Amino acid sequence: MDTMNKKELITKVRDNIDENITYKTVETVLSSFLDVVKDTLADGGKVALHGFGTFEVVERAERNGHNPKTGQSIVIPESKAPKFKASKVLKDAVNG
Repeated sequence: MDTMNKKELITKVRDNIDENITYKTVETVLSSFLDVVKDTLADGGKVALHGFGTFEVVERAERNGHNPKTGQSIVIPESKAPKFKASKVLKDAVNG
């Protein structure tokens, strides 16, 4: 299977729930879900969905790197990055 885009995801969710639910309703719910996850992570929290996985923020320490174009050494500043850790249930579904 290829990459599923947002439009395809909304359509599949709608079809999985009930064909009478509108595309717009599912789109609104999905957008709201994504906003809540984003806002929670931005505030330093995490979102744990039992049977699916956990979204959280990890801190990356400052480190040395190099500019691949010039080979010059540079310092990569510390940063925060979103991370998703799949649950055992999800891992088993993917591998099973």
